[in-house]
Amino acid sequence: MKMIIGGAFQGKSALAKKEYPKIDWVNGEEADWAAVRKAQGILNFHAFIRREMKEGKDVRELAEWLIDCNPEVILVSDEVGYGVVPMDAFDRAYREAVGRICTKLAAYSCEVTRVVCGIGTVIKHA
Repeated sequence: MKMIIGGAFQGKSALAKKEYPKIDWVNGEEADWAAVRKAQGILNFHAFIRREMKEGKDVRELAEWLIDCNPEVILVSDEVGYGVVPMDAFDRAYREAVGRICTKLAAYSCEVTRVVCGIGTVIKHA
């Protein structure tokens, strides 16, 4: 597993597509569990988590499930834990869920790249 993370609109997807041009990417905003299970790469992984939570699904075991069923996937996700803490309870829960899930996935990943202003910096390489 590899992860590409960073703030919103920092060029993560463009970098991912450039680094892995032969990957068949799915978009987390639209992908269902079946697509995530088979995906080579997932863009907007944070949006997948948000949509699942909005539908009332439990995402607490999402990291473990993804590691078990698709350990070679490349994930691209926004870092949503910076800035002002949202007042809305759902938004706070979403922010925490993305942080916890991505922390587990980063620990498992062989490589994690953080993107700022379109520049990727490898922060973990195992």
